[in-house]
Amino acid sequence: MKVVFACPQCGAPAQARLDSPSDWQCAACRHPLHVHAPDPALATCRICGNHELYKKKDFPHGLGMAILVLACALSLVTYNWYEKWLTWAILIGTAAFDGVLYLLVGDAIVCYRCNAHYHGFQATTEHQPHELTIGERYRQERLRREQLKTGRP
Repeated sequence: MKVVFACPQCGAPAQARLDSPSDWQCAACRHPLHVHAPDPALATCRICGNHELYKKKDFPHGLGMAILVLACALSLVTYNWYEKWLTWAILIGTAAFDGVLYLLVGDAIVCYRCNAHYHGFQATTEHQPHELTIGERYRQERLRREQLKTGRP
């Protein structure tokens, strides 16, 4: 089990193992952080203490988009060659491949506040998919903190 997060002090990317409680120190700014070993249910974020977490598929979005673009490009080429069966085979095959990937790939649990990604945890009923209104509330909170930090209105 691991967590990928940004340093609370400087924002540098970081990661930590969560098999046991450990002390973490940022390589960029030397900021110390004690990372608690979470319970398997992961009720709160171990980086910022926030209790609002959501689940998402633990799959790189760039790879998913690359597969989609490649399938569309190949289907356009085969459609231009008047190979309708091959075009449909590419499109349906890609949709089936996407469905299999969706079933095989596990979930990552993400904190709304600090955007820490927890890998290797089992999502529970407490971890719902991303809720846009909650995400927007935390986005506005981040913007207000940045304005206070820079002194701009």
